[in-house]
Amino acid sequence: MAFELRTAGADEVDVLLELWQEAAENDARPVIVADEDGQVVGSVIAGWDGWRFHLYRLAVRPGRRGQGIGSALVAAAEDRFRALDAGRADAMVLEGNELGQGLWRARGYAPQEEWRRWVKPLR
Repeated sequence: MAFELRTAGADEVDVLLELWQEAAENDARPVIVADEDGQVVGSVIAGWDGWRFHLYRLAVRPGRRGQGIGSALVAAAEDRFRALDAGRADAMVLEGNELGQGLWRARGYAPQEEWRRWVKPLR
């Protein structure tokens, strides 16, 4: 692979926000990044709340999709979770994101039909 996986630094917030603006459906969301020659080409947020392991905001630059970057990011997050003795991980995937759903299915994830996300506006 031509890219390396590493933990994002606090000084990369601007570039991550720019990546999410370009490559993801919502720019308002530990981050693992795919770095190629100093350029961030993908990222995923791999969160643990002390009970559950969550994956959010998987994003790969449009011109770099289909090259294994997304799968490598998810695999790196899963490895981190296993190191913390995770038994299960979940991923937030928009219902209309067919491209993203394909990647998650290929990695062994499936929708959990009996659950739906509940939200409450705070403003």
